[in-house]
Amino acid sequence: MTIEAQVGIGSVNGGRLPGFLVRPEDDGTPGPALVMIYELYGTTPEMRRIARELARAGYTVLIPDLFARGRVRSLCVASTMTTMATGRGAALGDCESARRWLAEQPTVDADRIGVIGFCMGGGFALLLSQTGRYRVSVPFYGRTGARVEPVCPVVASFGGRDKEFADGYPQRLADELAARGVPHDVKVYPEAGHSFMTRTPGVTGAIAQRLPIRAGYHEPSATDATERVLRFLAEHL
Repeated sequence: MTIEAQVGIGSVNGGRLPGFLVRPEDDGTPGPALVMIYELYGTTPEMRRIARELARAGYTVLIPDLFARGRVRSLCVASTMTTMATGRGAALGDCESARRWLAEQPTVDADRIGVIGFCMGGGFALLLSQTGRYRVSVPFYGRTGARVEPVCPVVASFGGRDKEFADGYPQRLADELAARGVPHDVKVYPEAGHSFMTRTPGVTGAIAQRLPIRAGYHEPSATDATERVLRFLAEHL
């Protein structure tokens, strides 16, 4: 069983951000937690589904709504994407605020917090992997234009049909992590494209499958990636 709630997160940037929290039932022992950074579509039912699956596996998960700042959502999205691409901007402060909020919860072990992200969120997971504030980073099909030097273990997953990574980025990431002596598990799924962990419904999903990134849910890859991530988290978080 899990417990979930909408929460308010005080931000270092000022004001409060909404967030979706899901956690295992409290057994009186503080446990591990994850800050989840969503994909471009925001806190979708699919992001909540994955958060619930992680909670059933024993992790408290917080999804901060990085797009909630300001009155014009499109500007918030653009600003957040710019931060992901450059490694500079207010969204990083909002992510840190989410981590601090989690660390203060009585059901969370403050020394056992990781970060997981999808697409845009995968870029954030890589950026945050170098802060020294997370025990593990879990990027899915994400990257950033900023130079990243991870200091925590990284388990990363990519789709082989995703042309965004046709330049060999996953292998370069694995090679760099190995050179730095950082524990890692980087895997490319040949039959999967972008966003293979989530289902995008309707016209948007149909269009995404025809784009060069070949976005679409791929169950065998999603199942294997979930199992890999849970094994990695059990070892490092």
